[in-house]
Amino acid sequence: MFRIAIFLLCLLTMPQMAQARCEGRNLLEALPPAERAQIEATIDAVPFGRGNRWVARRGDSVIHIVGTYHLDDPRHDPVAKRLEAVIPVVRTVLVEAGPQEEARLKADMARDPSLMFVTDGPTLPERLSEDDWRLLSSAMQARGIPAFLVSKMQPWYVSMLLGIPSCAIQDMTAGTVKGLDGRIIEMAGAAGVPIRALEPHDTIFRLFAQMDEAEKLDMLRVTLALDAQAEDYARTLADTYFAENVRAAWELGKRAVQSVTGDPRARVEDEFARMEEILMNQRNRAWIDVIEQAAMEGPTLVAFGALHLSGEQGVLNLMTLRGWQVERVPF
Repeated sequence: MFRIAIFLLCLLTMPQMAQARCEGRNLLEALPPAERAQIEATIDAVPFGRGNRWVARRGDSVIHIVGTYHLDDPRHDPVAKRLEAVIPVVRTVLVEAGPQEEARLKADMARDPSLMFVTDGPTLPERLSEDDWRLLSSAMQARGIPAFLVSKMQPWYVSMLLGIPSCAIQDMTAGTVKGLDGRIIEMAGAAGVPIRALEPHDTIFRLFAQMDEAEKLDMLRVTLALDAQAEDYARTLADTYFAENVRAAWELGKRAVQSVTGDPRARVEDEFARMEEILMNQRNRAWIDVIEQAAMEGPTLVAFGALHLSGEQGVLNLMTLRGWQVERVPF
């Protein structure tokens, strides 16, 4: 059930992906008008359901808040240009993972292979059906990853890789082009503005540790079932992001999971609420203190995946509960 969340988080919260050369269709635009209207009505009821850029004020403190998308896209250019004027006037730039955190993460993975790979116990071919393993091997081969390597990977890690369309993964691994987070980090570095992380570098491992093995395998199976439309979801997510309506991709994801699994709507809603709690809300709550501490030192710019902005437990609503006045500004 965690497939769509993983896919969206890969594109909206995994740092510094490269440009995706993907051709997909916008699934939201293809919906019948009545279904599209249902999605928009749902978003209307979500706190801060739309918008990518905000300014929060409390007393003399000012925080510039930017929801990001990690794949590169020429539509980032005017956004980055506007942010270029903001960065020199802030005291601190906060991102999910800065250069130091990325270096620590790579060092941990090199030192402890069990973080990403199964070092003891059954491998994926032994835990999946023959048909599922065949489909998985083919999907990962399309991403340039051989079956013998996939067989030893942790299920959650395979799901994250499947969440990246095969058309994008080669550019992602090259890492030569930055999404909005990477551009912000580069601009901050050029301006001499300190860059800090919102969370420890090993957060991702702690998140997935909260899921049992059955959930991780279920996530992998659903991810695999939707792989044929990965490019469509990538296109849809990008378009909704630049329309400042990324929550629409989240709601569309619920429909996709329901269509694949045949599960009742209520169960899908429950599963999405659980993944939102584990993968987003817990982090949002932890970030607020970090953000406020930085704001005490002076004007701050904070940038993180756009899905973290909205919702009852989204960053923006949590800040209003702390007495911040939050205003949407042009993206």
